[in-house]
Amino acid sequence: MPEFFHEGDLVGVLTAQPLDRILDYKAPEGGCMLGAFVEVPLGPRKVLGVVWGSGKGDFDYAKVRSVIGVLDVAPMRAEMHDFLTRAAEYTLTPMSAMLRLATRAPGLGDAPSMRKVFRLGTGTPDRITDARTKVLDVLRDYGGLSFTLGELAEMAGVTSSVIKGLVKYGAVSEEDAPRDTPYPALDPDYGGKELTADQADGAEVLKRAVASGTYGTTLLKGVTGSGKTEVYLEAVAECLRQGRQALVLLPEIALTSEFITRVEARFGFNPAEWHSGVTMTERRRCWRMVGQGAAGLVVGARSALFLPYRDLGLIVVDEEHDTSYKQEDGVLYNARDMTVLRASINNAQVVLASATPSLESWANVEAGKYTKLELTSRFGPAVMPKMGAIDMRVEDLPGGRWVSPTLQAAIRARLEKGEQSLLFLNRRGYAPVTICRACGHQIACDHCDARMVEHRFLKRLMCHQCGETKPIPTVCPNCEAEDRLSPVGPGVERMAEEAIALFPDARIAVLSSDHFGSARALKEHIAAITRGDADIIIGTQLVAKGHNFPLLTLVGVIDADLGLQGSDLRAAERTFQLMRQVAGRAGRAEAPGEALMQTFQPEHPVIRAILGGDEEAFWTAEAAERKAAGVPPYGRMAGIVLSSPNVQEVFDLGAEMARNDAPLRRIGAQVFGPAPAPIARIRGRHRVRLLVKADKGAPLQAALTAWVAQFKLPSTLRLAIDIDPQSFY
Repeated sequence: MPEFFHEGDLVGVLTAQPLDRILDYKAPEGGCMLGAFVEVPLGPRKVLGVVWGSGKGDFDYAKVRSVIGVLDVAPMRAEMHDFLTRAAEYTLTPMSAMLRLATRAPGLGDAPSMRKVFRLGTGTPDRITDARTKVLDVLRDYGGLSFTLGELAEMAGVTSSVIKGLVKYGAVSEEDAPRDTPYPALDPDYGGKELTADQADGAEVLKRAVASGTYGTTLLKGVTGSGKTEVYLEAVAECLRQGRQALVLLPEIALTSEFITRVEARFGFNPAEWHSGVTMTERRRCWRMVGQGAAGLVVGARSALFLPYRDLGLIVVDEEHDTSYKQEDGVLYNARDMTVLRASINNAQVVLASATPSLESWANVEAGKYTKLELTSRFGPAVMPKMGAIDMRVEDLPGGRWVSPTLQAAIRARLEKGEQSLLFLNRRGYAPVTICRACGHQIACDHCDARMVEHRFLKRLMCHQCGETKPIPTVCPNCEAEDRLSPVGPGVERMAEEAIALFPDARIAVLSSDHFGSARALKEHIAAITRGDADIIIGTQLVAKGHNFPLLTLVGVIDADLGLQGSDLRAAERTFQLMRQVAGRAGRAEAPGEALMQTFQPEHPVIRAILGGDEEAFWTAEAAERKAAGVPPYGRMAGIVLSSPNVQEVFDLGAEMARNDAPLRRIGAQVFGPAPAPIARIRGRHRVRLLVKADKGAPLQAALTAWVAQFKLPSTLRLAIDIDPQSFY
């Protein structure tokens, strides 16, 4: 295949439009390279595409239209082409959708030029209004990033005249700047910390792996507080010394600002950022500079894996067990698994960091596919917390209360010492169900088969499936009884209410994603807790991820049994991981910590494993169960979800698919279903699931493709295939 196409040559262009084929065009004046990003006509529109190869030539040449122009960006490299192709084949995703993932930056076709940008200034306006406050808050939230006038006005919800008024007083700075500038070069020798012997040995192993210039995956396992971040930042430093690019993936945007601060302290400058919290202007800059090799380190969410790196040498997946690495809508992929694929194509190293690794990674270590590095001691004087269970069957607890007398006593002891306690409950909002005491009706979402969650902080009911909200009613919508609606079960807001009643003199802070309108507000709240401005912290799983509270010595888990319910094959694993992560928040400085779990099942194997601290025994037992059942990681699974506004339509097709499963039977696969999905309706669409199970080595993707191809789908029906499903809702 030629690397360069001359004017008039037929080229095959892949566009990001939902088409099932590559389109033929004539190369433009001056020609174009293989992999060039181009603008092409499609009907009356101009669309973005990539020169994917030679044209087919199966169309009248005289009628073939020409490429409009070649974009001024680095062409797609061969390894990126290979990665997108292989990722599409694995996940059974159309190539056009994969290209959309890889081009999610605005204005890629715009020519380089100067433009006006706005940043936080040093002046003070003559008076402060609500509109002006909104503008200044946005600029502070984004830590000095630049905005165009339109972006800033839209994000602040004000008119451009408000911003121009602030410019007049110097409170906002208006500057001429190039559209896209290279990121400052990070200095690998700038701010290295003194490492413990444990950390230094681990860092040396990773540095040698990076310097080898070959592919390899290492599981960096370390107890909470052992300094895994400092170890893998040394691997990043080595990657920068080699002149290659590094990527660090984080599971939560909420962690980004704290991590960026650590990167700046280590390397002297901030890295490039790629996540939903950055402006469109910065997103475009990041995409272009990564392609030119002018961004040495990218810190981002899972989609940062699809940026056009010029020479990717290292990918770190922090908290690799976290479920947020699996994308559950649009293109269904697991970023952890795709990371390994991308690194193998790029001759790059992968570091999977976690205190509680996924069973998939544990099994790959056992099978010899990954190497394992273990940090066994906490950094500095901190020691692992003492673990204990509170048997709720023998606690004298009145109805409508959730903090046991035993846990209350432990909190009071911490309050007397001036230490912090954390009450952990993995339920957002005030109460998970609102029920009518007159007729038993439960308030449900109008568009989904899900109960609406009361968020008293917002004074609304919210559906956690589709995001729909409505005011909290005073009259039952079913029987019209007044003042008989009652919240059932606890959420973090209700826990806060109980804590205020039990400990009226204590300062109480709630950490839940619903309570913060911006990353800056969350960061300031966490900083205040770290300083000791709260005595009792009440939080969801947000608190389990990466935050360090030096004064925290007690963690109380309100409902340790919550995750053990349901049919999820990973329920035990996820409960184990979450409980260990939460417990690890306690005793991270000089004071020893304690973690107490309230449970009605203290004899449950998962609870016993958490208390005993014998992680290897837990993983071995869990692995044996999965192996006996032939389920991941020792077997293969795919979930098929059919959805339509017509309930009969989805059940009819599901039944037809189950009857005509010959392509799957040929590879020894089994089909289970069809059955209503656990949440049988979302956004007004009825949902039916089928589950396919096959042996580890079975050619599942090819069989699924042949199976699905037998059926003609009505226009109203959608079919989604999820390879290696992580959730079963």
